[in-house]
Amino acid sequence: MTAVAIAEASREARRTALILAASQAIIGSAGPIAISMGGLAGHYLLGSDKSLATAPITGFTVGVALGALPAAAIIRWLGQRDGFMTGTIVTALGGLIATLALFQASFWLFTFGLLVIGIGGAFVQQFRFAAADNAPAEFKARAISFVLAGGIVTAILGPQIVIFTRELFAPVMFAGSFASILALSAVGAAILSLLRIPAKTMGKAEIADSDARPLSEIVTRPRFVAALFCAVGSYALMSFVMTGAPLAMVGCGLSTDDATLGISWHVMAMFAPSFFTGSLIYRFGAERIVATGLVLLIGCAVVALSGLALWQFWTALILLGLGWNFGFIGATAMVADSYRPSEKAKVQGFHDFVLFGSVAFASLMSGAVYNAWGWEMLNWIIFPVTVLCFVALGVLKMTARPTSG
Repeated sequence: MTAVAIAEASREARRTALILAASQAIIGSAGPIAISMGGLAGHYLLGSDKSLATAPITGFTVGVALGALPAAAIIRWLGQRDGFMTGTIVTALGGLIATLALFQASFWLFTFGLLVIGIGGAFVQQFRFAAADNAPAEFKARAISFVLAGGIVTAILGPQIVIFTRELFAPVMFAGSFASILALSAVGAAILSLLRIPAKTMGKAEIADSDARPLSEIVTRPRFVAALFCAVGSYALMSFVMTGAPLAMVGCGLSTDDATLGISWHVMAMFAPSFFTGSLIYRFGAERIVATGLVLLIGCAVVALSGLALWQFWTALILLGLGWNFGFIGATAMVADSYRPSEKAKVQGFHDFVLFGSVAFASLMSGAVYNAWGWEMLNWIIFPVTVLCFVALGVLKMTARPTSG
């Protein structure tokens, strides 16, 4: 490839990453809306027994898990642009169902609505892989970071939408927040229409499948195992603690706005480092960045266990977000290096199915653990999980070998 062709490929990769980042910023705002309001709306809809208050958030994460394999298959069938557009329709449908459920005061319909929003979110999760797949090797990690950097806007937009719309249809609380997801989906679809990724055509394979290995062979390689383990650990811990945080803050006498802004700071911390995380991975290696993320998660637990003041909640949530950023982006970069182009759909789908299935379980257990043992136990659990992730990285280092394609 000539220097001119390389430069053109890099420019196109940056354009694709920026469009996906903008789409992530808009459509991805449905996630913070679902997470910050899901537990509180569930609490609002339930009777005297509030133990299932976080079930709607679990519905959201279950939806992401259930949607992972179908989303990958649809994107492979339709092509990335049309597949992503399909995802915006699913997200809008989920927002509509959740809004109607709040008007009908139906807890389980509301939970189902968040599940559908989660299925739409499974398509959004594929944005990071699409950016990497359409980038030169030296730009892959930074392309992933560019896309996830769109979450900075999400961190501001989602919670602000919640604050200004949750009483829009009073006395039906929170309905306005979920109705806003329809508008976000429409704007996101308009941005995605600008993608220049070639559409998939029937009968024309992107890449010959003759060199594709069996999935069982790929997912048992040490690098993929360590990457998946650290991705699950980082993301599940983030979901586990974040899901319980709004309930803990309100339970300690802090306001709903305090809880919402706490989630806003948390989501900002999740995505703000993305402007340079890719460069750090390129310079120091994905494994070191993942390890740094695990240390930050431990710092979150230490701060959270030190007290119940507003600053301690917010600081812990910020450290939780930073730890997720380094741990998850680093692990994603490791996954992106573990498969060949012809294997991407099945590997990405399997990865996200396991990942978000684990995250769904973590969010469900968050409510149960919080109700049974309180906020402190949510944070004590961080320690053994991060230790296991360090063990996985250690095993990878001891068994390291070249991992080309």
